[in-house]
Amino acid sequence: MSVRQNVAGRGVAGGDERLANVSPLRRLLVRPEMGAVAGAIGVWVVFAIRAGDRGFVSMRGTANYLEVAAQLGILAVAVALLMIGGEFDLSVGSIIGACGMITALLAAEEGWNLGFSIAASFLFALLIGVFNGFLVLRTGLPSFIVTLGTLLIIRGITIGVTRNVTGRTVIGGLNDVPGYEGARSVFANNLRVGGADFSVSILWWLGVAAVATWVLLRTSFGNWIFGVGGNLQAARNVGVPVSLVKIALFMSTAAAAWLVSTIQVLDAKSADVVRGGGAEFTAIIAAVIGGTLLTGGYGSAIGAVFGALIYGMVRQGIVFSGVDPGWEDAVLGAMLVVAVIVNRYIRTRAMEARS
Repeated sequence: MSVRQNVAGRGVAGGDERLANVSPLRRLLVRPEMGAVAGAIGVWVVFAIRAGDRGFVSMRGTANYLEVAAQLGILAVAVALLMIGGEFDLSVGSIIGACGMITALLAAEEGWNLGFSIAASFLFALLIGVFNGFLVLRTGLPSFIVTLGTLLIIRGITIGVTRNVTGRTVIGGLNDVPGYEGARSVFANNLRVGGADFSVSILWWLGVAAVATWVLLRTSFGNWIFGVGGNLQAARNVGVPVSLVKIALFMSTAAAAWLVSTIQVLDAKSADVVRGGGAEFTAIIAAVIGGTLLTGGYGSAIGAVFGALIYGMVRQGIVFSGVDPGWEDAVLGAMLVVAVIVNRYIRTRAMEARS
């Protein structure tokens, strides 16, 4: 669970643990996102020194890595909440590709208004979320396995249907369909700031993170998420609607994948069946770097924001530094290992703060 819930939920020395004398600094240091905050600062400093004169610290450079971070961050925040709830969703990458294709097929091939096409793809995403949650609960199988199967099924159907209908795997020309300009202004417009174009996806990212943080820290549903991820049986015993929580979390990851898909389709003016490939793993990496435990019950939406920011800065920082992009995976892998070690240390300190 989060530090807040743990402190509030147990007694100490025969009294309420909320009366324990824990310094504000210690409370801050054991927050799950603090490792990611420190890491983001460190990564920015490294690339500012190495590539500052090549545009990394400019408004254009900032816009570049924030746009990369935003699309991943939308997904990572939802994935973090699901992981806190004790589950994984590997199908989000294929949902991105499928939603994009549904939007493109209905609009470009069937002549639908783009707004209705986007709404149809949103409904599809929610149904996939319900299906994933129901299957996990009904079978008792690990969500890792269930959603891996869903990933393959959705991707295979997306490729097969698209090829049968169009004879190709890419559908373009969305900028010519009715409703494109209105939809783009909402999901994929650019905002001019300081001489650079910042994608509106950044605002979506921050909005999703703000809502998720409010849900986790200020609502009963947030306590339920921590509860089902920390101790499922105990959550059931105190009346937490476990099925509702899990299905809602799977629906949220699917909805986040739909949002990322919509942003990408409107920005690129096209859809591709393989778009979103690997996004499920980078989202998990961002969540883990942000302090979310793989075992559930501990993490934060803010941490996922900084995990995605680190990814965006590394990806674009390597480009600005003139380093071979092939090193990107090695850097991300190293950061993942370090993040797991740091998270374990912070988790241990958090547990000590409870005693």
